[in-house]
Amino acid sequence: MKAMLITRKGWQALDKELKYLWKEYRPEITKKVQEAAAQGDRSENADYTYNKRLLRQIDSRVRYLVKRVEELQIVDYSPQQEGKVFFGAWIELENEAGEIVQYRIVGKDELDTKLGYITIDSPMARALIGKQVDDEVVVPTPLGPKEWYINKIQYKSFEDPQN
Repeated sequence: MKAMLITRKGWQALDKELKYLWKEYRPEITKKVQEAAAQGDRSENADYTYNKRLLRQIDSRVRYLVKRVEELQIVDYSPQQEGKVFFGAWIELENEAGEIVQYRIVGKDELDTKLGYITIDSPMARALIGKQVDDEVVVPTPLGPKEWYINKIQYKSFEDPQN
């Protein structure tokens, strides 16, 4: 079974999306469906067809989010984590070629490679958990094992100290 972990910020984002969809967006689309239905023949009414499909997509996402926010476990930062890599950590790594990358270990619901967020279930995260600065980690990849050295570990964003 994969980990069902999430950072507090990630959980708040899912909860915010759920509340928006349920309290604002869904009522807006429902009103559009009702207005389009009142115009008569629904079979040739593009507004009705489009908004009805959109409503089904919203309902599907709401069902998923309701279930998901209940089953996720929020992991908050603890001072005991300092100096080691655990869930929620920002890590700066360097390989032998001098290439530097930064990652944050998060749950699958927060995965965003553009931001450098990797899941706790990824091979990279699994190799990093419990390690310290100056440790060497070997990460299995399809092209063979890759070596990385840990330069920094922190629990606030490298770019945004508030995160």
